[in-house]
Amino acid sequence: MAERILLIDDDPHFTQVLSRSLERRGHPCATAADGPAALTAAQTFRPDWMVLDLRLEKESGLSLIQQLKSHCPHSRIVMLTGYASIPTAVEAVKLGAWNYLHKPATLQELLAAFADGSSKPGSLNPEDTDTEIMSVDRLEWEHIQRVLNEQAGNISATARALNMHRRTLQRKLQKYAPR
Repeated sequence: MAERILLIDDDPHFTQVLSRSLERRGHPCATAADGPAALTAAQTFRPDWMVLDLRLEKESGLSLIQQLKSHCPHSRIVMLTGYASIPTAVEAVKLGAWNYLHKPATLQELLAAFADGSSKPGSLNPEDTDTEIMSVDRLEWEHIQRVLNEQAGNISATARALNMHRRTLQRKLQKYAPR
């Protein structure tokens, strides 16, 4: 039987479409829109794999990783986010995530993220690492994400630390990460 997958995302359209696609491939799916629902679903559904959004309505997906792992220690968690950054990727893997993907990701990329590329979660193959030099926009995005992470997600404190107007920072954060 195929792996059971729990989708944790606050976008109901996204979870519905992804759930349908995964079920067509033979993976039983359950969905949750927030932390409490995710923890309940993890206990009752007992997923093999979990797809977790970084930014849920009222909480960070990072804060759920250890709780989800305590309910389902055998499960693999892939963090899937439109707000990808190196600091959050490192933090997710440190907390127990198996992998980290940037939205939009294809169904094949998502399923491949759960694969046994190595015995260690989050380890990188040398062939997989991107040797391109980052653009200035990408460097700025990474720096903003690092400072935001240091400020525990507080937009106003991050704007002060970056010496940037809060509304300017919010506009930058609403955009997808530059490649």
